[in-house]
Amino acid sequence: MTQTEFQHAVQNAYKPLKGYAFKLLQNSDDANDLVQETMLKAFRYRDKYADGTNLKGWLYTIMKNIFINNYRRKQNSKVFNDDTDNQYYINAISGASYNEGESFLLLRDINKAVNGLSEKLRIPFKLSFQGYKYEEIAKHLNIPLGTVKIRIHNARLNLQQKLKKYDPAIRSNFSDN
Repeated sequence: MTQTEFQHAVQNAYKPLKGYAFKLLQNSDDANDLVQETMLKAFRYRDKYADGTNLKGWLYTIMKNIFINNYRRKQNSKVFNDDTDNQYYINAISGASYNEGESFLLLRDINKAVNGLSEKLRIPFKLSFQGYKYEEIAKHLNIPLGTVKIRIHNARLNLQQKLKKYDPAIRSNFSDN
């Protein structure tokens, strides 16, 4: 494939790439940026493209990798954008502190609530929390599967009640999903 043919084929893939980018980002401006960056990399790394392979697939792979790298970079960034008129950038590390005391108290209360459950509820709940499947718990405790499900459900309800003074987002960890 000549340079001109390659350029024409890449340009013909613009619309499908833009649609894919919009599905990933749900924002037209960000999607345009992603398509432009994909096109730039495609032309920059033209020598890496093997003639006869699926050009659109190659372009989609480039786009997906750019998207993933940008997402990871954003997640690992410790800078938050302040949306005030002056738009200062605030570094999260400087000036921010973490109070471990509150976490300690929360963990203490959670452990106290779990340990306060009756043994019939506590054991299946702890096994479930440790990642065992309901079937495995039923087999280990030698009780019916339905009984395991009911006991874990009742343990969660009990814990929700005991921990209702905390934020609903924290209590939702004990809800049935």
